[in-house]
Amino acid sequence: MFLTFFYELRKGGVPVTLREYLTLIEAVVAGVAGYSVDHFYYLSRSALVKDERHIDRFDRVFAQVFQGLEGAGGSVEEVLAQIPEEWLRKLAERLLTEEEKAQIEALGGFEKIMETLRRRLAEQKERHQGGNKWIGTAGTSPFGAHGYNPEGVRIGQTESRHRRAVKVWDKREFRNLDDSVELGTRNIKIALRRLRRFAREGAASELDMDDTIRSTAHHGGMLDIRMRPERHNKVKVLLCLDVGGSMDDHVGMCEELFSAARAEFKHLEHFYFHNCPYEALWKDNRRRHDEALSTWDVIHTYPPDYKLVFVGDASMSPYEITYPGGSVEHWNKEAGSVWLQRMLQAWPHAVWLNPVPRESWRWTESVAIISRLMEGRMFPLTLEGLDQAMRELNR
Repeated sequence: MFLTFFYELRKGGVPVTLREYLTLIEAVVAGVAGYSVDHFYYLSRSALVKDERHIDRFDRVFAQVFQGLEGAGGSVEEVLAQIPEEWLRKLAERLLTEEEKAQIEALGGFEKIMETLRRRLAEQKERHQGGNKWIGTAGTSPFGAHGYNPEGVRIGQTESRHRRAVKVWDKREFRNLDDSVELGTRNIKIALRRLRRFAREGAASELDMDDTIRSTAHHGGMLDIRMRPERHNKVKVLLCLDVGGSMDDHVGMCEELFSAARAEFKHLEHFYFHNCPYEALWKDNRRRHDEALSTWDVIHTYPPDYKLVFVGDASMSPYEITYPGGSVEHWNKEAGSVWLQRMLQAWPHAVWLNPVPRESWRWTESVAIISRLMEGRMFPLTLEGLDQAMRELNR
């Protein structure tokens, strides 16, 4: 496996030398990484990556070569099983017309879908393709890949096609937003500047010209330089960013907002979530499965004078908001709405910025649910919407 890792890194564009590979092997034999996949990841990255430009390539190859070594786990309520890769191999892809899609009926709710999946996992013994019942490919079954169903569990498919899944079986990786992206316009910064409350705090580091002139005159012309603390925007902001899935369509706009917010607010903390906030948030998408932060800890860390700003399209299965276990990626013990309300109670000055045009909101049930939970404080991610959101936070 280690030799395969070496060759795949070279194939993936990471310039690994034989000397570096042998150094890694020596460290493994010496027990530096122990039996932890996390420790081995950091050890191998340190030994084999010489330039930070190659870290993303390294991560992709590492995930491909060592996929599945971390194992599965979760609560007893979760549906857990090892699904043979052969069942999900893409031999064909089902493409349906809108009329054909309309004729396919959903199973009838989240609980029905998950209970049926449990039965299928217990009963199925072989690969299926093109059907409407079993876990398989290119069919109209609620379970599998490369087909279509109004509500189902996506298994073994790297990307979303119809955005109808209520659950995603596979472990997905998201990338961090770039907070140093060059902005094509200063308009976003100008809109964010409405959320300002200046104060002079800290060490005296800025020349106070008026006081210097006044003091110099008072001392008969002897120069008396007077300093003062620099003037800063004292507003504190918690920025919670939805990433992955349908938000991939809006990465450019969100990076511009993130970069502008970094420049405008000295006291800015950011966290990521997917679709709806649950019991955990994270700071780094590359390590989100291993370094997630408890939402309770975040709530207890930052005081209520922080302004809370959610950024997301709010486009998801309604079950993700209203049902325990409804998250597409894990089995959440409490519904997303519960966690969203807890965060709104902790930080009452809050808004939700939606990159989807306002005229499209009425077509998505989950947008309406989130908007109700936000008590109407959802605004489009446009200059006008930002202006309205900043006015709301200033109340």
